[in-house]
Amino acid sequence: MYGKAIVSLAFIILLLISFSLFIGTVDIRSYFFASPDGAHNLPCTPTHTQSSPSVPLKVYMYDLPRRFNIGMMQWKKGGGDDTPVRTVEELPRWPVNVGVRKQHSVEYWLMASLLGSGGEGEEREAVRVLDPEIAEAYFVPFFSSLSFNTHGRNMTDPETEKDRQLQVDLIDFLQRSKYWQRSGGRDHVIPMTHPNAFRFLRQLVNASILIVADFGRYPKSMSTLSKDVVSPYVHNVDSFKDDDLLDPFESRKTLLFFRGNTVRKDKGKVRAKLEKILAGYDDVRYERSSPTAEAIQASTQGMRSSKFCLHPAGDTPSSCRLFDAIVSHCVPVIVSDLIELPYEDEIDYSQFSIFFSINEAIQPDYLVNQLRKFPKDRWIKMWRQLKKISHHFEFQYPPMKEDAVNMLWRQVKHKLPGAQLAVHRNHRLKVPDWWQRRR
Repeated sequence: MYGKAIVSLAFIILLLISFSLFIGTVDIRSYFFASPDGAHNLPCTPTHTQSSPSVPLKVYMYDLPRRFNIGMMQWKKGGGDDTPVRTVEELPRWPVNVGVRKQHSVEYWLMASLLGSGGEGEEREAVRVLDPEIAEAYFVPFFSSLSFNTHGRNMTDPETEKDRQLQVDLIDFLQRSKYWQRSGGRDHVIPMTHPNAFRFLRQLVNASILIVADFGRYPKSMSTLSKDVVSPYVHNVDSFKDDDLLDPFESRKTLLFFRGNTVRKDKGKVRAKLEKILAGYDDVRYERSSPTAEAIQASTQGMRSSKFCLHPAGDTPSSCRLFDAIVSHCVPVIVSDLIELPYEDEIDYSQFSIFFSINEAIQPDYLVNQLRKFPKDRWIKMWRQLKKISHHFEFQYPPMKEDAVNMLWRQVKHKLPGAQLAVHRNHRLKVPDWWQRRR
């Protein structure tokens, strides 16, 4: 009797094991084979979503006449060749010593990445395709930020008419494109990192994927975090390439550093308040300056010799100063309540930055006391993290693995499913945007 019971039990066990293997719920190896460190193999979740090479995004770039892009880089009046730029050899190098224009040159570096075949091959996040029918996204190479900086600086300057006319001509061009018509522009990528870029006709491109520095001058009906891509500014200071001191904490004698304009609008008024609050501290440097070549060099040295670099809001929530601090390995102290940050789905800024609300920062002594109490070992950890991630904020040609250009194209890829959803819904909706009205 016992023999039959044992045989029946063994049969049931074998049947259960076979059934489990068949439906894929049990991995026998995890029960009998240990990993090299002696632990059993257990299911794990990848810690980095981009660990395996991704398929590059296929991008079609419109052939726009040069007056929309590199024609504005000649810094000269008059005409000249207006044929579209089709190869990277035709693209002039970005000039040095052009002041704040550099920080808004994201549009140039995105264009360069599509024109050239250089880069790290399969590591590129986007490649140019010449057939628009196979493209997944459409890049509009209009240097809207440079246009604002080149054609007048205020709304009453007669030169701004040239900027307005470029926008009118571009809208006319796009609206005649069947690819724009097909999606309503939703799969089109338009850089406008200057807060005043494309200011005359923005509302006509509000469905597109906009590359912006922040949302300070955009209404929610036009630009949102779910649709658009937040870009870093192109840093003005030189990157700190040989920051290898044995004790960087003690070698940086200044506790907190800031250099820049202190008279700003909107939330940037906090700068004037901080100037008064931070006066009189021996280990704090809060200096007023304009963005000249000499001032940028002084900022380079100041950031490299400081433990913390202050980033208060400017006319808009962000400024180039944050990215200058990152490439200087100076721990950013961010005082900007409405700031949005680049690639935040991939990077945790709290690992290398400190955040204060405006109300906290303007309390007398509070900011300085908090920084003076900051543990050395924690600062060292943040400094190391800055060195580890600073390459994500480098704009260069040819683009390198996970530099700023490739990170931005990856962000565009993240936005495209939402754009396609909107396109497909629009094809069948009888009552457009009923979902928004329902709320």
